[in-house]
Amino acid sequence: MGSDKPSQRWAAFARDTNETKIQLALNLDGGEFPPNTDSRLATAVGEGHASQSSQSQTISVNTGIGFLDHMLHALAKHAGWSLALMCKGDLHIDDHHTAEDCCIALGYAFAQALGGASGLARFGSAYAPLDEALSRAVVDLSNRPFSVVELGLAREKIGDLSCEMIPHCLQSFAQAARLTLHVDCLRGQNDHHRAESAFKALAVALRIATTRIPGKEGEVPSTKGTLSV
Repeated sequence: MGSDKPSQRWAAFARDTNETKIQLALNLDGGEFPPNTDSRLATAVGEGHASQSSQSQTISVNTGIGFLDHMLHALAKHAGWSLALMCKGDLHIDDHHTAEDCCIALGYAFAQALGGASGLARFGSAYAPLDEALSRAVVDLSNRPFSVVELGLAREKIGDLSCEMIPHCLQSFAQAARLTLHVDCLRGQNDHHRAESAFKALAVALRIATTRIPGKEGEVPSTKGTLSV
């Protein structure tokens, strides 16, 4: 007799290059991590400032860039994910490789965990405020990578993360996740608030887009009948 229990939407892998060494585990529905999660993550979960554990989620992010940790923590929290990510990067050069590679790895894990858009909402949109700042994110699980990100950041850096890298992080995530993504900060004076509201809006939009639709199991949400090519 078959089980009605939904399949696990999770992924875990390690990505080692000459520039960064990343271990990552992701569960799109919260809860536990995959059994093949890198053992190095097991000892790191719960350490650091960007860590949080609840009945439904476990989040632990340590990239070596504090503000990036903060943004990925917010993304995971409001998307409903469990996420463990650890990176040792060439920060003696600058923040570029570490920030970019972490978001590429996260996007790849998202695509692997999702497995396709069949039975899902496919589209998601959300607004998120943070005090005076307001951002909008619109997502399509299209399998056609494209992104437009307009955050209007004025500072050179927020913490140790270059402001030019913040939209690039979102673009890198969209490319690896094979998403169509539009993120705009509509207003705000504080760049920390502008960036954080953007990540939170994206989180909520992703949560909506990846929602399973009862009665639509196995159905491809496209007039073409496929989103695989």
